[in-house]
Amino acid sequence: MRPARIADTTGVGEELSTRRLNFMRFGYAFMGVGLAIVKWPILVQDARSLPVMEGVVTCLLTAMGLLAFLGLRYPVRMLSILLLDVAWKAIWLAAVAIPRLVTDDMNAASSEVLFNCSFVVILLAVIPWGHVVKQYVTARGERWH
Repeated sequence: MRPARIADTTGVGEELSTRRLNFMRFGYAFMGVGLAIVKWPILVQDARSLPVMEGVVTCLLTAMGLLAFLGLRYPVRMLSILLLDVAWKAIWLAAVAIPRLVTDDMNAASSEVLFNCSFVVILLAVIPWGHVVKQYVTARGERWH
């Protein structure tokens, strides 16, 4: 069996303009700084006293914030972290927020998450969707064996 080759991604960013890459960097900075302000203090102060799932979410979002800062240097290579953030928020909105809004069942915690999720519009604006389609939908996949 031949060893798998890692695709050379250095040319991928060349199809995106510097302006587009800098828009992406703004999205990474927005995400990274926001998570650093909101989640990192929780992790540092007393993470072990959190309920299990709240601790898991805090650790996950802290990791996403760290990876967002890496996106400042490698905006195209780290695109998946922006897509992950958009995906989980879209799923939460569709599965939790919209049904609760329709049935008038929003509580304070759900309203707070809905408010925080509304900032996803910034990421939706900075993600190069044409590139996403070209690289993740229409491009030929990597071989399986």
